[in-house]
Amino acid sequence: MKKFNFALLIAIMIFTLTACSTEQPKQQEQQQTETTEIQLPTKDMAGNDITVPTEINKIISLAPSITEMLVDLGYGDKIVAADTYSEGIEGLPEGIEYIDMMAPDAEKIAALEPDVLLATGMMQKDGIDPLKALKDMGICVAYIPSSDSIEKIYADIIFISEIVQAKDKGQALVDEAKAKVAEIKAIGDTITDKKSVYFEIAAAPSMYSFGTGVFLNEMIEIIGAENILADQQSWLSVSEEAVIAANPDVIITNVDYIENAVDEIKARSGWNNVTAVSSNEVYFIENDITSVPNHNFVKGLQKMAEAVYPDKY
Repeated sequence: MKKFNFALLIAIMIFTLTACSTEQPKQQEQQQTETTEIQLPTKDMAGNDITVPTEINKIISLAPSITEMLVDLGYGDKIVAADTYSEGIEGLPEGIEYIDMMAPDAEKIAALEPDVLLATGMMQKDGIDPLKALKDMGICVAYIPSSDSIEKIYADIIFISEIVQAKDKGQALVDEAKAKVAEIKAIGDTITDKKSVYFEIAAAPSMYSFGTGVFLNEMIEIIGAENILADQQSWLSVSEEAVIAANPDVIITNVDYIENAVDEIKARSGWNNVTAVSSNEVYFIENDITSVPNHNFVKGLQKMAEAVYPDKY
């Protein structure tokens, strides 16, 4: 009997040790999984410290680029307010509040009790944070500066997807955009006789465009063309004389605040001898797929490619 009891005790000990050794990796794996699931950003894209709630039911978006990303990530129904420029974006709930991003009403925003507020960095001017009062109330405010490169656009998508705990969906949006860019670039890389392009984002008399250091310049290069202002940096005020002297092969405009931006360009005094005008290669491409820095830039990229090289794309 003693031998039996001892044998039984050994068996129990072996079973217990085996069970513990088996269970421990499972527990560790479960803990790692749980840690991965609740891992949230601790800084926003501007480098500010943030504390993101683990449960998000109410979101305020103060930039159309952010609003579109949230909708395409499947979180449009969680948006309780958005900036006025987001009005009309498909996928937003009916009856939500619209806020002037350049003059936000802190009391009105606080009354909506958002779990997180995502805002464009354009709202911060001269080092002043217009949403500080909301931060002091304990609301998670995350700033996302306007991206100046395609890679930063990808990073913004991942950041927002991490905020709402939908990183897989964010990565899918990034992967889809990268695949489209690669497809267009493969054609663009074969083009040796590159056309010169002037891209206008504000009409005369206060013409505005861009040089390098802007994602739109990258888009021109991807399709196999050259920006006439590539020797300059960032967003630029442009003179008519400079454009005429550069004599672009193609002109693209996304100006949508005048009735017909293409006809306005063609009718400018002294522009009739510009190659793009004389050859009737002046095109309008929608602002919301060219100047808005999010995954939808690939739609603008495709239209730019088709406009500049219709025989290639």
